[in-house]
Amino acid sequence: MRRRGSTIAVYMMANQKNGTLYCGITSDLGARILSHREGRGSRFCQRYGCKRLVWYEAHELISEAILREKVIKIWRRQWKIDLIEATNPDWRDLWFELNG
Repeated sequence: MRRRGSTIAVYMMANQKNGTLYCGITSDLGARILSHREGRGSRFCQRYGCKRLVWYEAHELISEAILREKVIKIWRRQWKIDLIEATNPDWRDLWFELNG
């Protein structure tokens, strides 16, 4: 199933380089990351201070995005770090690139 006019994103947040990681899914990446940054996101992100967007991947089908998120969530930590560092080796906060 595809949501009209939207792109679904799987994303990872961190509190610092090599720090605590959170994986999520959203149909509005900008708004969701803003809520994490303002402390209104998930309780996990609030508790561990995960406010830095370090990786994301766009999907057109929600079913694909849900599957991808579930797979990433069960991965070993090192695999998640490798995924992040493949495109973001310095763990830059991609929020700023996302919002120009």
